[in-house]
Amino acid sequence: MSFSHKPGCSKPAPAARRRSQVGQATVEFAVACLVLLPMFIALPLLGKLLDMMQANESASRYVAFEGAARNSSSAWKSDAELSAEVRRRFFSNSDAPIKTGDTAGDFSAHRNPMWTDHAGRPLLASFADDVKVDTQVQGKNAIAAARLAADSLKLPDQNWYQGQVTIKIANVDSFAPFDTINLASTRRTVLLADAWTARNPAMVRSRIEDAALLYPMGQVSGLIDALGQTPTLVFDPALKLGNFDWDLVPCDRLIGGC
Repeated sequence: MSFSHKPGCSKPAPAARRRSQVGQATVEFAVACLVLLPMFIALPLLGKLLDMMQANESASRYVAFEGAARNSSSAWKSDAELSAEVRRRFFSNSDAPIKTGDTAGDFSAHRNPMWTDHAGRPLLASFADDVKVDTQVQGKNAIAAARLAADSLKLPDQNWYQGQVTIKIANVDSFAPFDTINLASTRRTVLLADAWTARNPAMVRSRIEDAALLYPMGQVSGLIDALGQTPTLVFDPALKLGNFDWDLVPCDRLIGGC
């Protein structure tokens, strides 16, 4: 058996073909690295930025709840006090102790080690300059009765409290677009505190009894108590205004009655 081979259709030898492909994979790998390297750097950075924004959200909630817990015009914490607390407790190292008057310093021991760029530079360059708290207090009482009788019941009218925390994140040098982005994050939490809040039942009772507009009998309680001391033939039993147990439910209000 014989095979014929047409002139002009010869194929290159396998060895020659291999020699023409030497180094191709290396070049492709180098090009892929140039494309993927920025992505490998950006992914951890994006994760750190999201973590800082989540901490900012928690800080704004802290500021709002701190205001609600101190629902009094004479006891609000200043923005400077809240800023110092937020910097140390939310943007400092994660194991920072909770101490009154403690402040965060611009040094490694007080920084979150995760919040740095690829070169190790902190993303919060200065606590004092890059973490700010802004609060607002207003009267947003939606209860008409409380609005009309606020003076009589001695109800606080500054019960709408807003806590806002803003952080400025440092630019990342030589890494576009993060080198000129001037990124900032603002988170805001608003709480409407209960204007009827009282420390104990005695405060609720005193508010009602001292409100002449809503409880006029309280203004003549002294006279009625004096009349109640007369002989029992006149008043049996003796009268005494407000002589009842606030925690006792009247029997006629119970199922089955008295």
